[in-house]
Amino acid sequence: MAQIYLAFMLIIILESFGECSVDLKSDSVLEEVDCNTLRLGQYICPDPSINQIDPNTQQYRDCMKGEDIPSEGEALVQCIAADGIICQETKSSTFKKKLPCKWTNGYSLEIALLLSVFLGMFGLDRFYLGYPGIGLAKLCTLGFMFLGQLLDIILIAAQVVGPSDGSAYVIPYYGAGVKVIRSSNETYLLPQADWHNIT
Repeated sequence: MAQIYLAFMLIIILESFGECSVDLKSDSVLEEVDCNTLRLGQYICPDPSINQIDPNTQQYRDCMKGEDIPSEGEALVQCIAADGIICQETKSSTFKKKLPCKWTNGYSLEIALLLSVFLGMFGLDRFYLGYPGIGLAKLCTLGFMFLGQLLDIILIAAQVVGPSDGSAYVIPYYGAGVKVIRSSNETYLLPQADWHNIT
């Protein structure tokens, strides 16, 4: 009897603070929080009950072009919070979260690679990817005497050369993607004033 009394007192105290509501059917305390502040393990993203992957691109649906790096886009994906957590934004356990994705514009890796292997000497691979100047140079020189064709086959297969608009390739299979890391003025390591002591 004392345990029931303590349970009801705890419910009254929690409801008086207004931060928690009680679901009497499941006997669990539901806490309302800002779901954008949840940590890894407190939510599942994307929600497995909804198919949010575009089968043509293998990326999240409505993947938008990134501002700084176009191929690294963002998609607004529906997620689900862990049991006992209610989102303040939606008053339910589901919420939307921005997740990184690869923005694609319809350029297929298979088509680019096939064009490079069979018609690369005429520059059709570079015309397809949006580089008409290099394509014309390859056309006039038979793929730089076939050396340029061989180099482009390697660069396209390694995904170093991509579409000219900065988008990612459409790759028609699931698996690990390639991420090319490039050096720029922001990533270049400048000498520091205290380096003279290091030998």
